[in-house]
Amino acid sequence: MGRATLIGFSAVVMWALLALLTDASGAVPPFQLSAMTFAIGAAVGLAMRSASGAPGERTMTPPIVWVIGIGGLFGYHFFYFTALRNAPAVEASLIAYLWPLLIVLGSALMPGERLGWHHTAGALMGLLGTALIVSRGGGFEFDTRYAYGYAMAGVCALLWSSYSLLSRRFPNVPTSVVTWFCAATAALSLLCHLAIEETVWPRGAGQWLAVAGLGLMPVGAAFYAWDHGVKRGNIQVLGAASYAAPLLSTLVLIGFGFAEPTLTILGACLLITAGAALAAKNMILSRPKSAEAVAGK
Repeated sequence: MGRATLIGFSAVVMWALLALLTDASGAVPPFQLSAMTFAIGAAVGLAMRSASGAPGERTMTPPIVWVIGIGGLFGYHFFYFTALRNAPAVEASLIAYLWPLLIVLGSALMPGERLGWHHTAGALMGLLGTALIVSRGGGFEFDTRYAYGYAMAGVCALLWSSYSLLSRRFPNVPTSVVTWFCAATAALSLLCHLAIEETVWPRGAGQWLAVAGLGLMPVGAAFYAWDHGVKRGNIQVLGAASYAAPLLSTLVLIGFGFAEPTLTILGACLLITAGAALAAKNMILSRPKSAEAVAGK
């Protein structure tokens, strides 16, 4: 359980590179960038399958899993881009980032799961810390003119939390199937790009390397790690710990000189860290059973 949770959290760490690498990729339109990076993400899956010696799934994947997987990966990005086109980025980002809280709360409905007060409290602390990060201390102003964009951001949160929770219902479906979710997302993103965007290619080796980095990590390996984590790890802890993504992203931007350290960021760091620790308190404080105790049963 602990190892799987850590693998799942590695996805959160990789998602922290999303803002930096996206900024470094230049002026590539969103759906074109999605098509390019998810194609690389699919290649990551093919390479993993080849390296593991398991080139194909042994059993047929249920049709509902395809709906969940493609709906989660492509649906989230489609509605997120739509939200950013129709609402201010600060408010849209905060609404979209309700998904960790929805995962924690929704986990109570999953078979064999129990929702403790510390899970909810930890997730709420993470949400507050995220609000500080997203707002940069400047506050929020929800305007009814942007109601459509806000709604699209809400759909983002609902889709990703649903994808994560429902994936847990199919633990026997191998993570390698995410390869085809990425491939389908790349194809659908390409169709959206051709329909509504003008093609702009990266310029120079630096921008091409940023696109490759996106496909290898935040839009590649991260989805495989997340699938493993939500299926076999502690989903409440993963949900609460996911609020570390915007914090880590901000720290990365600070490290590369794209942002300045502030007291607001320090406060967010304390809130998110404390919230994640509170949500994971049972896992942190639990002690493995001794060999004597096991033998005495």
